[in-house]
Amino acid sequence: MTRYLKAHRAHDTATAITAFAADATVIDDGHTYNGSAAIEKWLTRSAGEYTYTIELTGAQEVDGTRHIATHHLKGNFPGGVVDLRYQFTLRGGHIELLVIEP
Repeated sequence: MTRYLKAHRAHDTATAITAFAADATVIDDGHTYNGSAAIEKWLTRSAGEYTYTIELTGAQEVDGTRHIATHHLKGNFPGGVVDLRYQFTLRGGHIELLVIEP
């Protein structure tokens, strides 16, 4: 999870994808991405579509496998500012499920 968050903040798609399990799922902005290939496309599009900064504003461990990180994003995307909640489920040291929502 930490590897993904650091890579995401740096817009480093190659490192970010290594944080996910091969059969992981990401749910973001009403879309579901299943498996490494779909998640890599999502990461690449997300990193290149807009310019933005990310600030971690909160973190919480729900239990041994579930974590929540809250981020404040500013950039040239519609609205320009948003607070997002990243809900992680981990398995074997990798992200199994990531749900991103306001």
